Amino acid sequence: MLDNQKIARFIAERRKAIGITQAEAAQRLNVTFQTVSKWENGSLPCAEMLVELAQLLNVSVDEILMGQKRNNENFSYSKAGVDVSYTDSIKREMASFLETDNRRVLNKLGAFASLYDISFADISNPVLVLKSEEPGSKQKLAMEYGYSESICHDMINHLVNDIAVMGAKPLAVLDTIVCGNAEKETIKSFVKGIAEACEENECALVGGETSIQPQVVDKGVYILTSSIAGIVDKNKVIDGTTISEGDSVLAIASNGLHTNGYSLVRMLMDKMPQIKLDKINGETFIENIMTPHTAYYKAIKEIFGFKGLKGMAHITGGGIEGNLCRIIPNGLSAKIDLSKINPIPIFSYIKSVGNIEDKEMLSTFNCGVGFNIVVSQADKNNIIEIISKYYNCYEIGEIVKADKKIIFENKILW
Repeated sequence: MLDNQKIARFIAERRKAIGITQAEAAQRLNVTFQTVSKWENGSLPCAEMLVELAQLLNVSVDEILMGQKRNNENFSYSKAGVDVSYTDSIKREMASFLETDNRRVLNKLGAFASLYDISFADISNPVLVLKSEEPGSKQKLAMEYGYSESICHDMINHLVNDIAVMGAKPLAVLDTIVCGNAEKETIKSFVKGIAEACEENECALVGGETSIQPQVVDKGVYILTSSIAGIVDKNKVIDGTTISEGDSVLAIASNGLHTNGYSLVRMLMDKMPQIKLDKINGETFIENIMTPHTAYYKAIKEIFGFKGLKGMAHITGGGIEGNLCRIIPNGLSAKIDLSKINPIPIFSYIKSVGNIEDKEMLSTFNCGVGFNIVVSQADKNNIIEIISKYYNCYEIGEIVKADKKIIFENKILW
Protein backbone atom coordinates (compact mmCIF):
# COMPACT_ATOMS: atom_id res chain seq x y z
CA MET A 1 0.00 0.00 0.00
CA LEU A 2 1.33 3.45 -0.96
CA ASP A 3 2.15 5.93 1.78
CA ASN A 4 1.05 9.29 0.30
CA GLN A 5 2.67 11.40 2.99
CA LYS A 6 5.98 9.56 2.71
CA ILE A 7 5.90 10.04 -1.06
CA ALA A 8 5.09 13.75 -0.65
CA ARG A 9 8.04 14.27 1.72
CA PHE A 10 10.34 12.41 -0.64
CA ILE A 11 9.33 14.58 -3.65
CA ALA A 12 9.88 17.77 -1.63
CA GLU A 13 13.26 16.59 -0.29
CA ARG A 14 14.52 15.57 -3.72
CA ARG A 15 13.38 18.88 -5.26
CA LYS A 16 15.24 20.84 -2.61
CA ALA A 17 18.28 18.53 -2.95
CA ILE A 18 18.67 19.44 -6.64
CA GLY A 19 18.19 23.12 -5.79
CA ILE A 20 14.97 24.18 -7.57
CA THR A 21 11.80 25.88 -6.34
CA GLN A 22 8.27 24.59 -6.75
CA ALA A 23 7.72 27.20 -9.47
CA GLU A 24 10.82 26.10 -11.38
CA ALA A 25 9.70 22.47 -11.11
CA ALA A 26 6.26 23.40 -12.41
CA GLN A 27 7.76 25.28 -15.36
CA ARG A 28 10.03 22.35 -16.36
CA LEU A 29 7.17 19.87 -16.11
CA ASN A 30 4.70 22.19 -17.83
CA VAL A 31 2.22 22.05 -14.94
CA THR A 32 0.90 24.70 -12.57
CA PHE A 33 2.63 25.78 -9.37
CA GLN A 34 -0.43 24.49 -7.46
CA THR A 35 0.01 20.98 -8.96
CA VAL A 36 3.55 20.67 -7.61
CA SER A 37 2.39 21.98 -4.25
CA LYS A 38 -0.37 19.32 -4.14
CA TRP A 39 2.17 16.56 -4.87
CA GLU A 40 4.24 17.77 -1.93
CA ASN A 41 1.18 17.73 0.30
CA GLY A 42 -0.02 14.19 -0.39
CA SER A 43 -1.69 14.09 -3.79
CA LEU A 44 -0.18 11.53 -6.14
CA PRO A 45 0.99 12.48 -9.64
CA CYS A 46 -0.80 10.76 -12.50
CA ALA A 47 1.01 7.85 -14.20
CA GLU A 48 2.15 9.98 -17.15
CA MET A 49 3.66 12.63 -14.85
CA LEU A 50 5.47 10.07 -12.66
CA VAL A 51 8.01 9.32 -15.39
CA GLU A 52 8.76 13.00 -16.07
CA LEU A 53 8.89 13.82 -12.36
CA ALA A 54 11.32 10.93 -11.74
CA GLN A 55 13.61 12.22 -14.52
CA LEU A 56 13.52 15.74 -13.07
CA LEU A 57 14.33 14.52 -9.53
CA ASN A 58 16.98 12.07 -10.81
CA VAL A 59 15.31 9.07 -9.22
CA SER A 60 13.31 6.07 -10.43
CA VAL A 61 9.53 5.80 -10.48
CA ASP A 62 9.82 2.95 -7.95
CA GLU A 63 11.77 5.20 -5.60
CA ILE A 64 9.03 7.86 -5.77
CA LEU A 65 6.36 5.27 -5.02
CA MET A 66 8.46 3.82 -2.13
CA GLY A 67 9.09 7.34 -0.86
CA GLN A 68 12.81 6.66 -0.48
CA LYS A 69 16.03 6.02 -2.37
CA ARG A 70 17.08 2.44 -2.90
CA ASN A 71 19.85 1.13 -0.63
CA ASN A 72 22.97 1.65 -2.70
CA GLU A 73 25.32 0.00 -0.25
CA ASN A 74 28.21 -1.66 -2.02
CA PHE A 75 28.36 -5.37 -1.38
CA SER A 76 31.71 -7.12 -1.12
CA TYR A 77 33.22 -10.50 -0.26
CA SER A 78 34.82 -9.03 2.84
CA LYS A 79 31.45 -7.73 4.09
CA ALA A 80 30.13 -11.26 3.62
CA GLY A 81 32.86 -12.49 5.96
CA VAL A 82 35.69 -13.40 3.57
CA ASP A 83 38.62 -10.98 3.34
CA VAL A 84 40.55 -12.09 0.28
CA SER A 85 43.63 -9.98 1.04
CA TYR A 86 43.78 -11.42 4.55
CA THR A 87 43.42 -15.00 3.34
CA ASP A 88 46.10 -14.37 0.72
CA SER A 89 48.46 -13.29 3.47
CA ILE A 90 47.71 -16.54 5.33
CA LYS A 91 48.52 -18.52 2.19
CA ARG A 92 51.85 -16.72 1.84
CA GLU A 93 52.76 -17.68 5.39
CA MET A 94 51.64 -21.28 4.73
CA ALA A 95 54.15 -21.56 1.90
CA SER A 96 57.10 -22.01 4.25
CA PHE A 97 55.52 -25.14 5.76
CA LEU A 98 55.04 -26.69 2.32
CA GLU A 99 58.66 -26.20 1.26
CA THR A 100 60.31 -29.55 0.64
CA ASP A 101 63.45 -30.95 -0.93
CA ASN A 102 61.44 -33.96 -2.11
CA ARG A 103 62.22 -34.08 -5.83
CA ARG A 104 58.98 -35.91 -6.54
CA VAL A 105 56.98 -32.78 -5.65
CA LEU A 106 57.03 -31.00 -9.01
CA ASN A 107 55.33 -27.70 -8.21
CA LYS A 108 54.73 -25.33 -5.34
CA LEU A 109 51.82 -23.67 -3.53
CA GLY A 110 49.79 -21.50 -5.88
CA ALA A 111 49.20 -23.95 -8.71
CA PHE A 112 45.67 -25.16 -9.42
CA ALA A 113 46.65 -28.69 -8.43
CA SER A 114 49.65 -30.58 -7.07
CA LEU A 115 52.01 -32.65 -9.22
CA TYR A 116 53.79 -35.69 -7.81
CA ASP A 117 56.13 -38.03 -9.69
CA ILE A 118 55.21 -41.67 -8.94
CA SER A 119 57.86 -43.46 -10.97
CA PHE A 120 59.74 -45.94 -8.77
CA ALA A 121 62.46 -48.14 -10.22
CA ASP A 122 61.86 -50.85 -7.59
CA ILE A 123 58.10 -51.04 -8.16
CA SER A 124 57.26 -52.91 -11.37
CA ASN A 125 53.46 -52.86 -10.98
CA PRO A 126 52.62 -49.69 -9.01
CA VAL A 127 49.22 -49.41 -7.37
CA LEU A 128 48.04 -46.20 -5.73
CA VAL A 129 46.55 -46.59 -2.27
CA LEU A 130 44.14 -43.75 -1.45
CA LYS A 131 42.46 -42.76 1.78
CA SER A 132 40.65 -39.78 3.37
CA GLU A 133 40.35 -39.14 7.07
CA GLU A 134 39.29 -36.64 9.71
CA PRO A 135 40.08 -36.70 13.44
CA GLY A 136 36.45 -36.94 14.52
CA SER A 137 35.10 -35.20 17.60
CA LYS A 138 38.59 -35.17 19.11
CA GLN A 139 39.16 -32.01 17.06
CA LYS A 140 36.43 -30.24 19.05
CA LEU A 141 38.31 -30.96 22.26
CA ALA A 142 41.56 -29.94 20.57
CA MET A 143 40.20 -26.46 19.88
CA GLU A 144 38.73 -26.13 23.37
CA TYR A 145 41.95 -27.11 25.17
CA GLY A 146 44.67 -25.71 22.91
CA TYR A 147 45.80 -28.78 20.96
CA SER A 148 45.39 -27.35 17.46
CA GLU A 149 48.81 -28.49 16.28
CA SER A 150 48.62 -31.84 18.06
CA ILE A 151 45.32 -32.81 16.41
CA CYS A 152 47.03 -32.61 13.02
CA HIS A 153 49.42 -35.36 14.06
CA ASP A 154 46.39 -37.44 15.03
CA MET A 155 44.89 -37.00 11.59
CA ILE A 156 48.03 -37.76 9.59
CA ASN A 157 49.17 -40.65 11.76
CA HIS A 158 45.72 -42.21 11.41
CA LEU A 159 45.84 -41.75 7.63
CA VAL A 160 49.27 -43.29 7.24
CA ASN A 161 48.40 -46.25 9.48
CA ASP A 162 45.34 -46.97 7.34
CA ILE A 163 47.34 -47.35 4.13
CA ALA A 164 50.39 -48.94 5.74
CA VAL A 165 48.31 -52.01 6.66
CA MET A 166 48.32 -52.86 2.93
CA GLY A 167 52.09 -52.53 2.68
CA ALA A 168 51.90 -49.08 1.10
CA LYS A 169 54.57 -46.42 1.23
CA PRO A 170 52.97 -43.00 2.03
CA LEU A 171 53.68 -40.37 -0.62
CA ALA A 172 51.61 -37.20 -0.59
CA VAL A 173 48.93 -35.57 1.54
CA LEU A 174 46.31 -32.93 0.69
CA ASP A 175 44.55 -31.21 3.57
CA THR A 176 41.28 -29.28 3.84
CA ILE A 177 40.51 -26.75 6.55
CA VAL A 178 36.91 -25.48 6.69
CA CYS A 179 36.21 -22.62 9.08
CA GLY A 180 33.75 -19.86 9.91
CA ASN A 181 36.52 -17.28 10.10
CA ALA A 182 40.21 -17.61 9.40
CA GLU A 183 42.40 -16.84 12.41
CA LYS A 184 45.92 -16.59 11.05
CA GLU A 185 47.74 -18.17 13.99
CA THR A 186 45.30 -21.08 14.17
CA ILE A 187 45.56 -21.80 10.44
CA LYS A 188 49.35 -21.60 10.66
CA SER A 189 49.41 -24.06 13.56
CA PHE A 190 47.26 -26.50 11.56
CA VAL A 191 49.45 -26.36 8.47
CA LYS A 192 52.62 -26.56 10.56
CA GLY A 193 51.30 -29.59 12.43
CA ILE A 194 50.19 -31.36 9.27
CA ALA A 195 53.49 -30.67 7.49
CA GLU A 196 55.56 -31.90 10.44
CA ALA A 197 53.44 -35.03 10.84
CA CYS A 198 53.88 -35.78 7.14
CA GLU A 199 57.64 -35.39 7.43
CA GLU A 200 57.72 -37.74 10.42
CA ASN A 201 55.83 -40.31 8.34
CA GLU A 202 58.20 -39.92 5.36
CA CYS A 203 55.65 -38.28 3.07
CA ALA A 204 54.92 -34.70 1.99
CA LEU A 205 52.13 -32.17 2.39
CA VAL A 206 51.84 -31.04 -1.23
CA GLY A 207 48.83 -28.71 -1.06
CA GLY A 208 45.27 -28.42 0.08
CA GLU A 209 42.38 -26.06 0.62
CA THR A 210 41.43 -23.50 3.25
CA SER A 211 37.72 -22.82 2.85
CA ILE A 212 36.17 -19.94 4.79
CA GLN A 213 32.40 -20.48 5.09
CA PRO A 214 30.96 -17.81 7.44
CA GLN A 215 27.39 -18.63 6.44
CA VAL A 216 27.88 -22.37 7.00
CA VAL A 217 30.29 -22.80 9.92
CA ASP A 218 30.16 -20.84 13.17
CA LYS A 219 32.95 -18.41 14.00
CA GLY A 220 35.75 -20.19 15.85
CA VAL A 221 34.78 -23.63 14.50
CA TYR A 222 37.33 -25.53 12.40
CA ILE A 223 36.79 -28.77 10.52
CA LEU A 224 39.87 -30.69 9.41
CA THR A 225 40.07 -33.41 6.80
CA SER A 226 42.90 -34.80 4.70
CA SER A 227 43.60 -37.32 1.97
CA ILE A 228 46.69 -39.39 1.30
CA ALA A 229 48.15 -41.20 -1.68
CA GLY A 230 50.48 -44.12 -1.08
CA ILE A 231 52.03 -46.67 -3.41
CA VAL A 232 52.63 -50.41 -3.33
CA ASP A 233 53.68 -53.03 -5.84
CA LYS A 234 50.60 -54.95 -6.99
CA ASN A 235 52.41 -58.21 -6.26
CA LYS A 236 53.24 -57.13 -2.71
CA VAL A 237 49.87 -55.92 -1.45
CA ILE A 238 49.25 -57.18 2.09
CA ASP A 239 45.55 -57.99 2.34
CA GLY A 240 45.19 -61.10 4.50
CA THR A 241 44.52 -63.53 1.66
CA THR A 242 47.45 -65.76 2.68
CA ILE A 243 46.36 -66.06 6.33
CA SER A 244 46.06 -69.69 7.33
CA GLU A 245 45.23 -71.87 10.32
CA GLY A 246 47.94 -71.77 12.97
CA ASP A 247 49.18 -68.26 12.25
CA SER A 248 49.85 -65.97 15.20
CA VAL A 249 48.00 -62.73 15.99
CA LEU A 250 50.26 -60.03 17.43
CA ALA A 251 49.34 -56.81 19.17
CA ILE A 252 51.24 -53.53 18.96
CA ALA A 253 50.53 -51.24 21.87
CA SER A 254 48.60 -48.00 21.52
CA ASN A 255 49.45 -44.91 23.55
CA GLY A 256 45.87 -43.98 24.38
CA LEU A 257 42.51 -43.41 22.73
CA HIS A 258 44.10 -42.44 19.40
CA THR A 259 41.14 -40.90 17.50
CA ASN A 260 38.22 -43.05 18.60
CA GLY A 261 35.68 -43.08 21.41
CA TYR A 262 35.58 -39.32 21.96
CA SER A 263 31.81 -38.95 21.77
CA LEU A 264 31.54 -41.25 24.79
CA VAL A 265 34.42 -39.47 26.54
CA ARG A 266 32.84 -36.06 25.99
CA MET A 267 29.60 -37.39 27.48
CA LEU A 268 31.52 -38.48 30.58
CA MET A 269 33.14 -35.03 30.79
CA ASP A 270 29.74 -33.35 30.56
CA LYS A 271 28.32 -35.56 33.30
CA MET A 272 31.44 -35.45 35.50
CA PRO A 273 33.42 -32.27 34.70
CA GLN A 274 35.68 -32.85 37.71
CA ILE A 275 37.45 -35.72 35.91
CA LYS A 276 39.22 -33.29 33.56
CA LEU A 277 41.94 -32.61 36.12
CA ASP A 278 42.16 -36.10 37.57
CA LYS A 279 45.66 -37.54 37.32
CA ILE A 280 46.19 -40.84 35.51
CA ASN A 281 49.73 -42.16 35.42
CA GLY A 282 51.11 -38.71 36.32
CA GLU A 283 49.16 -36.72 33.71
CA THR A 284 45.75 -35.06 33.80
CA PHE A 285 42.78 -36.70 32.17
CA ILE A 286 42.85 -34.06 29.38
CA GLU A 287 46.56 -34.67 28.74
CA ASN A 288 45.91 -38.39 28.53
CA ILE A 289 43.03 -38.23 26.08
CA MET A 290 44.75 -35.63 23.87
CA THR A 291 47.92 -37.70 23.36
CA PRO A 292 48.46 -37.89 19.57
CA HIS A 293 47.59 -41.08 17.72
CA THR A 294 50.56 -43.48 17.48
CA ALA A 295 52.31 -43.60 14.08
CA TYR A 296 53.26 -47.19 13.22
CA TYR A 297 54.73 -46.83 9.72
CA LYS A 298 58.42 -46.59 10.63
CA ALA A 299 58.12 -49.77 12.70
CA ILE A 300 56.11 -51.94 10.35
CA LYS A 301 57.90 -50.92 7.14
CA GLU A 302 60.86 -52.95 8.40
CA ILE A 303 58.84 -56.16 8.10
CA PHE A 304 57.22 -55.51 4.71
CA GLY A 305 59.52 -57.96 2.95
CA PHE A 306 58.85 -60.87 5.32
CA LYS A 307 57.14 -63.82 3.67
CA GLY A 308 55.56 -64.68 7.02
CA LEU A 309 53.76 -61.33 7.21
CA LYS A 310 50.17 -62.31 6.34
CA GLY A 311 47.97 -59.34 7.25
CA MET A 312 47.69 -56.17 9.32
CA ALA A 313 44.83 -54.24 10.88
CA HIS A 314 44.72 -50.71 12.26
CA ILE A 315 42.51 -50.81 15.36
CA THR A 316 40.22 -47.79 15.22
CA GLY A 317 36.46 -47.36 15.75
CA GLY A 318 34.91 -50.76 16.42
CA GLY A 319 37.93 -52.02 18.31
CA ILE A 320 39.69 -55.29 17.56
CA GLU A 321 36.53 -57.10 16.51
CA GLY A 322 35.44 -54.37 14.12
CA ASN A 323 38.80 -54.05 12.37
CA LEU A 324 40.75 -57.31 12.51
CA CYS A 325 37.76 -59.07 10.92
CA ARG A 326 38.39 -57.14 7.67
CA ILE A 327 41.43 -59.26 6.81
CA ILE A 328 40.38 -62.70 8.07
CA PRO A 329 39.49 -65.07 5.19
CA ASN A 330 36.17 -66.91 5.23
CA GLY A 331 36.21 -70.12 7.23
CA LEU A 332 38.90 -68.85 9.59
CA SER A 333 38.79 -66.98 12.87
CA ALA A 334 41.18 -64.93 14.96
CA LYS A 335 40.85 -66.37 18.45
CA ILE A 336 41.92 -63.60 20.85
CA ASP A 337 42.86 -64.26 24.45
CA LEU A 338 41.71 -61.03 26.13
CA SER A 339 43.70 -61.84 29.28
CA LYS A 340 46.91 -61.34 27.28
CA ILE A 341 46.05 -57.74 26.34
CA ASN A 342 47.96 -55.08 28.26
CA PRO A 343 45.41 -52.28 28.85
CA ILE A 344 46.97 -48.88 29.55
CA PRO A 345 45.80 -46.87 32.60
CA ILE A 346 43.53 -44.39 30.76
CA PHE A 347 41.23 -47.22 29.65
CA SER A 348 41.01 -48.70 33.14
CA TYR A 349 40.14 -45.23 34.43
CA ILE A 350 37.43 -44.62 31.80
CA LYS A 351 35.91 -48.03 32.45
CA SER A 352 35.84 -47.37 36.19
CA VAL A 353 34.43 -43.81 36.28
CA GLY A 354 31.91 -44.55 33.53
CA ASN A 355 30.91 -47.97 34.87
CA ILE A 356 31.33 -49.26 31.30
CA GLU A 357 30.91 -52.94 30.48
CA ASP A 358 33.78 -54.86 28.88
CA LYS A 359 31.80 -55.43 25.67
CA GLU A 360 31.22 -51.70 25.29
CA MET A 361 34.87 -50.90 26.00
CA LEU A 362 36.03 -53.41 23.36
CA SER A 363 33.67 -52.09 20.68
CA THR A 364 34.41 -48.40 21.38
CA PHE A 365 38.12 -48.21 22.21
CA ASN A 366 41.35 -49.92 21.16
CA CYS A 367 41.85 -50.82 24.85
CA GLY A 368 45.64 -50.69 24.49
CA VAL A 369 45.98 -52.48 21.14
CA GLY A 370 46.51 -49.98 18.33
CA PHE A 371 47.58 -52.43 15.63
CA ASN A 372 47.31 -56.14 14.87
CA ILE A 373 49.67 -58.22 12.76
CA VAL A 374 48.96 -61.76 11.61
CA VAL A 375 52.21 -63.67 11.04
CA SER A 376 53.40 -67.19 10.49
CA GLN A 377 54.71 -69.10 13.49
CA ALA A 378 58.10 -69.32 11.74
CA ASP A 379 58.53 -65.53 11.57
CA LYS A 380 56.69 -64.64 14.78
CA ASN A 381 59.65 -64.17 17.11
CA ASN A 382 61.71 -62.27 14.54
CA ILE A 383 58.87 -59.87 13.81
CA ILE A 384 58.15 -59.31 17.50
CA GLU A 385 61.82 -58.46 18.03
CA ILE A 386 61.86 -55.92 15.18
CA ILE A 387 58.61 -54.16 16.18
CA SER A 388 59.64 -54.13 19.84
CA LYS A 389 62.48 -51.75 18.97
CA TYR A 390 59.74 -49.15 18.54
CA TYR A 391 56.67 -50.28 20.51
CA ASN A 392 55.60 -53.03 22.87
CA CYS A 393 54.67 -56.00 20.66
CA TYR A 394 53.34 -59.35 21.91
CA GLU A 395 51.15 -62.33 20.97
CA ILE A 396 47.44 -62.23 21.85
CA GLY A 397 45.90 -64.96 19.70
CA GLU A 398 45.98 -67.44 16.86
CA ILE A 399 44.12 -68.26 13.66
CA VAL A 400 41.73 -71.21 13.91
CA LYS A 401 39.05 -72.76 11.74
CA ALA A 402 35.63 -71.29 12.58
CA ASP A 403 32.72 -69.45 11.00
CA LYS A 404 32.88 -66.35 13.23
CA LYS A 405 35.84 -64.18 12.20
CA ILE A 406 36.70 -62.99 15.72
CA ILE A 407 36.42 -65.09 18.84
CA PHE A 408 37.14 -63.60 22.27
CA GLU A 409 38.07 -65.80 25.20
CA ASN A 410 38.78 -64.93 28.84
CA LYS A 411 38.62 -61.31 30.05
CA ILE A 412 40.82 -58.23 30.01
CA LEU A 413 42.66 -57.86 33.32
CA TRP A 414 41.92 -54.18 33.93
